Amino acid sequence: MADKIARLTVDGFEGVIELPVYSGTEGPDVVDVRPLTGHGLFTYDPGFVSTAACESKITFIDGAKGILLHAGYPIEQLAEKSSYLETCFLLMNGRLPTKEEFEKFVGIIKGHTMVHEQMHNFFKGFRRDAHPMAIMVSVVGALSAFYHDSLDINNAKHREICAYRLIAKMPTIAAMCYKYSIGMPFQYPRNDLSYSENFLHMMFGNPCEEYIPNPILAKAMDKIFLLHADHEQNASTSTVRLAGSSGANPFACIAAGVATLWGPAHGGANEAVLNMLEEIGDAKNIPDFIDRAKDPKDSFRLMGFGHRVYRNFDPRANVMKKTCDDVLAELGIIDDPMLEIAKQLEQIALQDEYFVKRKLYPNVDFYSGIILKAIGIPSSMFTVIFALSRTIGWISHWNEFHSEPNKIGRPRQLYTGENKRDYPEK
Repeated sequence: MADKIARLTVDGFEGVIELPVYSGTEGPDVVDVRPLTGHGLFTYDPGFVSTAACESKITFIDGAKGILLHAGYPIEQLAEKSSYLETCFLLMNGRLPTKEEFEKFVGIIKGHTMVHEQMHNFFKGFRRDAHPMAIMVSVVGALSAFYHDSLDINNAKHREICAYRLIAKMPTIAAMCYKYSIGMPFQYPRNDLSYSENFLHMMFGNPCEEYIPNPILAKAMDKIFLLHADHEQNASTSTVRLAGSSGANPFACIAAGVATLWGPAHGGANEAVLNMLEEIGDAKNIPDFIDRAKDPKDSFRLMGFGHRVYRNFDPRANVMKKTCDDVLAELGIIDDPMLEIAKQLEQIALQDEYFVKRKLYPNVDFYSGIILKAIGIPSSMFTVIFALSRTIGWISHWNEFHSEPNKIGRPRQLYTGENKRDYPEK
């Protein structure tokens, strides 16, 4: 039942159109515009910036106040007290696990970390210099050819098994993309390691010697995974939901999410930060680039500052900043020119009136790019790691969609082409 009623009058239409208004537990009320179709009307909302396309219990964002909640828990508290895998359980189930449930969950994930041996052959078909995201899109989509024993989307158990497989295998696939690009042998996962430790092992280990993950770096990776786990109805998540509405299998839907994330306007922000630092080149050039950033006629932008959603501050940024400081201290990085540029830009953004007034604070991408570079991960892998992290968000939304009555997505349009016309006689 609607909480309120909105009444709309339109020139040329008789009577008043009544539209139900619903209230969620958080956020703005939503006007149900579905009755408009009965009057021959559609709404017009390019980019869907004012349209709620679904009901969800997973994540809530208040950009004006800098709030990000997963099932009601503030991201700052999860980053401090939880772990990526516990957050995965939370997003999947809407609640935190008991100790016994969590141990079982971790055991299940570790039991699914390997990929089918024949999948190794997929990589041989790519050039060594292929972008890792090109490989990931293909390999994730191909998972359905190897794990087709649980693809009944109407079966809750099948959906759960697919979620386990995706969470477990994405780090393995991501590391394989990297190893292939540098001509090194793939590293099999180790179930005696934590999720983030295992990822570092598969990225940097080799068969010639034992690799012992640095606990500070493993903790930093876990923070990066956790802070990127879900972000409500962004472009890639909406894509996964829309693809899922057709009844497509989950691996195809997640591959669609990976492809969407690949777009530089979505998942390439931390890579863009590194490219910007390289463009600046030297700390002495910073004043010139700051002037360019302030010049409305110049197309140059400072990447990693401000956020489309967060109009105040990115609640993930403070957590990432501390993690960044810990990593740089652990690795003893004090004289890297690029990191020196980053530190100076950070101070300017926090103190310069131009940036403070516009609330252009450093965001999570600014710090995560610096951390990944310091760990030794190339910028071409940054979006791959983002996809690895966001997989839990994608599969949780996909599962939520299929857990309730649903219908195939079908956006409308405002047609501005030619009127009907006859094909000319020849």
